[in-house]
Amino acid sequence: MDTLSDVLSLLKLQSYVSGGFDAAGDWAVRFGPFDGIKFHAVLRGRCWLSVDGEPEPLEVTEGECFLLARGKSFCIASNLAAEPVAFGTLVPQIRDGRIVTHKGGGEFLSVGGYFTLADGQADLLLNVLPAVIHIREEPGPSTLRWCIERMREELREPQPGGGIVAQQLATLVLVQALRLQFAGGRNEAVGWLYALADKRMRAVINAMHETPGAKWTLQTLAEQAAMSRTSFALRFKELVGLSPMDYLTRWRMNLAAARLTHSRDSIAEIGLALGYDSEKSFSAAFKRIMKCAPRQYGRRQTNGG
Repeated sequence: MDTLSDVLSLLKLQSYVSGGFDAAGDWAVRFGPFDGIKFHAVLRGRCWLSVDGEPEPLEVTEGECFLLARGKSFCIASNLAAEPVAFGTLVPQIRDGRIVTHKGGGEFLSVGGYFTLADGQADLLLNVLPAVIHIREEPGPSTLRWCIERMREELREPQPGGGIVAQQLATLVLVQALRLQFAGGRNEAVGWLYALADKRMRAVINAMHETPGAKWTLQTLAEQAAMSRTSFALRFKELVGLSPMDYLTRWRMNLAAARLTHSRDSIAEIGLALGYDSEKSFSAAFKRIMKCAPRQYGRRQTNGG
């Protein structure tokens, strides 16, 4: 698998589509804090998005989406001057899979949902994302446009298996959003996601993910990038924000944390599979990154935190 697929698999990404929101006239709806990632796709009309702590509202029009990655309360509205109502008060007004409000709907239609991520490791993705991701129309053939159109059809004419279809479409929207993030010219952004836009760094990160237990050195990683060791180390740190060996160690520890939680492998077996010659050296690295010993981590997850 490639790096992005690896990370999403490790985080046990699950998508949930909560249904449509249909409105007309002047309206505003406020949503509270949340875990994971929220998304909305505008199927018809337009709305304003205001996120707590963000300086400017954002206009989102038909065929566009937005994703929220920091758990902040937010409001969507047809008119910024409208008095918002809490989303929870609208839930009883469900009709044909949509929450219909304000003059019976018809002018605005969106579909919303959220993505959950594995506890304890969600920051691997959330920390590299901005609070708000606005996904606009792409030039030429558009994956986003196709996904939104399919969502519209699923709402218009529900079919057997529609829940699974909606989840898969939502996952496609998220992946496309992440692709656009690292390919969209955010030159100031730092993190593994944005480093994937550089072909040489992508080759190195993919190699680390494919064989995390290999006896990697700075020299062998530089060879993957076809660069000198010094140039590679500087470029990797500039794009990722960590040295190559620090990134490798952190990725190994994320894998170790998942295995401690979801497998019956011993600490020694996990350490050996991830390139450590002894349980002692693996445990020391794990404690440095995860802030507790492997045995304590596994016990903590088993006991629910």
